[in-house]
Amino acid sequence: MRATLRGLGLTAGAGVLLAAGLRFGYPELAVLGGAGLLAVLWAVLFVAWRPRLSLSRVADPDRVPRGEPSTMVLTLRNAARRRSATLTAADSCAGRPVEVPPLRLRAGRDTTVTYPVPTHRRGRIPVGPLRVTRADPLGLVRLAQAHGDTVTVWVHPRILPLSAVPAGVTRSLDGRSDRVPQGSITFDTLREYVIGDDLRRVHWRSTAKMGELMVREQLDTSLPRLVVLLDDRAGSHTPLADGQSASFEAACEAAASIVAAAAREDLPVTMHLVSGAEEAGLSHLDTLTAAELHPADGETFRTATTRLRQQRLGDTLIFVTGPGGRDDLGQLGTVRQAYPVLVAALLGVRGEHPSGPGAGLLVINAEDGDAFAAEWNGASGW
Repeated sequence: MRATLRGLGLTAGAGVLLAAGLRFGYPELAVLGGAGLLAVLWAVLFVAWRPRLSLSRVADPDRVPRGEPSTMVLTLRNAARRRSATLTAADSCAGRPVEVPPLRLRAGRDTTVTYPVPTHRRGRIPVGPLRVTRADPLGLVRLAQAHGDTVTVWVHPRILPLSAVPAGVTRSLDGRSDRVPQGSITFDTLREYVIGDDLRRVHWRSTAKMGELMVREQLDTSLPRLVVLLDDRAGSHTPLADGQSASFEAACEAAASIVAAAAREDLPVTMHLVSGAEEAGLSHLDTLTAAELHPADGETFRTATTRLRQQRLGDTLIFVTGPGGRDDLGQLGTVRQAYPVLVAALLGVRGEHPSGPGAGLLVINAEDGDAFAAEWNGASGW
């Protein structure tokens, strides 16, 4: 609760009039001063009555690509037995106030208010709580209260149309490795028969030897397994402008597009950040939404590549970085034994270096996300 300038002025003036009237014997001044103080007291009591409001909020949708519309739906209910006075309200959206139309809530009724959530920037947008302000009719005192919880709207990077993904490497039983555009089925192991197994997969020779039904387990060894490594080091990207790095935003779009293309092809894909700052339990797109630049250096990149080389998470490694990550392409070659297929995407590069393979590494240079999609779709590496 706070007094307005009008309320402060009235309180000061009424106090002076009351004191002067009592001091110098002017009852008229004392009456005027007393009336002013009573008006302030009445205003305090008026706003001290707090409306019984319940609030629920729903973001529709709560996950949206950058630039796509999202709407916040507020539903307020007056749980009191009488109509509330006209209330003014403002919601907090990404730390900025969003004005809500004046509210006059009927007793026991719901009122729904909607407004668009700004989705022009990638990131997590906290929305709420709703700040409801109640003022007396004379405008002397205001009381602001917070209602409802905070919800988060996830603004994902844009997903660009990619027509293909790397074909991966197939490893046959005789040790050969061949790049193939389609998967093939290869024998993996034997196991005991389980009711419901296809009898055509029974390995009769092993069954006769073991004395019980044995079934062949097969594995698609040529199915590409993609690993996307996003460079989130501040030194690898263009400087911040209006709180964002253009090359890092483009890199997030490129990584999101690769992940979406792999999911469309039903290919296994994992994603990691060079800094290792991934939050547990998040999807790939949510991880990209929460990604931020970190003041990391070359040693951080060496640690990330060492970790990936030891884990052997797939056969295709796609490194997405900015202009400053070009110097680390040599270090990327140290993981070739674990990841035979290597792709590097440099975002924020204006094309002074042509895209193409180099030292066993397919390099894609692009100024922004749209240029990356065009270069990727035109690459001959897959």
